Amino acid sequence: MTGVTEYPDEPAGPFPKPPVEFTDAEGRDVEVRAYEEGDYEDLVEMYDDFDPADRAQGLPPVGEDRIRDWLDILLTGDGYNVVAWDDGDAIGHATLVPDGEGGYELAIFVHQSHQGAGIGTRLIEGLLGHGAAGGAETVWLTVERWNKPAVSLYEKVGFETMSSESFELEMAIRLAGDSDE
Repeated sequence: MTGVTEYPDEPAGPFPKPPVEFTDAEGRDVEVRAYEEGDYEDLVEMYDDFDPADRAQGLPPVGEDRIRDWLDILLTGDGYNVVAWDDGDAIGHATLVPDGEGGYELAIFVHQSHQGAGIGTRLIEGLLGHGAAGGAETVWLTVERWNKPAVSLYEKVGFETMSSESFELEMAIRLAGDSDE
């Protein structure tokens, strides 16, 4: 993995540190909290039930063994992970994966049963707050340019387009530092 070559000059945030509780647009009580070891099987179950039509850039992978291999990479090491919960069920996951160059690559997944209710925004904000509290300063992502809902979500929380030369946009954000919210 390689990160973007430049980041915005001005920091965004601060973002709230998890845990964060809120009521989504469908009236469901949702909690976003940092990943804990006991969350693993719930994430496997969420990803195993993920609609293939909602996969982007080949992720999340298909099949329980491939999901477990992928999660083992995401959930170990120096990254940051948050999980969204509704009534005891994992319904979203966002991760910051170190890129080896001092930045972090962001990935977010919200189960199809909970999309369009504002959970993605809160999940990303919680992840960025968690990362900033741990010392992360720069975050980037790639998104398919025709994925307008995702692009809008990323812009809403402060990501800026740094490169748009391919079929994917490279977007980045500079974090304001530890949040006390």
